[in-house]
Amino acid sequence: MKLDHLVILASDLQASAAWYGAVLGALGFAKTRDHVWLHPDGWALDLRPATDAGRAYGRYAPGLNHTGFRADSVAAVEALMADLAAAGVEVPAIQDFGHEKAVFLRDPDGMRFEVAAFAT
Repeated sequence: MKLDHLVILASDLQASAAWYGAVLGALGFAKTRDHVWLHPDGWALDLRPATDAGRAYGRYAPGLNHTGFRADSVAAVEALMADLAAAGVEVPAIQDFGHEKAVFLRDPDGMRFEVAAFAT
C-alpha cells in the first residue's frame, strides 16, 4: 500500500494555488489539472476551497500537523529555498537540529511544509 493523495482545503483558493504551484513545482510535482499536482512517485496533492474558513490552522490543534519532504542534502535544501525566495515565497531560516537541518514553510492558511536533510 502507498500514499495516493492529500487533500488540502484553503480559505483563499487563488492565493493558495499560487503558493502551492511555486512550492510543489520546486519539489518536482507536475500540475495535472486545476489545483492538482502529481509527484513523480505517483501520489497527488489536491487543493480545494474550504467551506468553513473560520477555523485557521493551529500548530497544536487536532488535525494534520505538517507535511515533510526529505532532500538529498543540506545544499539541496538551501538551493530549493533560494529558488522559492526568488519566486516570491516567504522562506524562514533553516533550523539546525544537530542530526538534520530543516525549514518549515507556511502556506497562506498557516499549514506547515517541512523540507529537511540529514546533516553531515
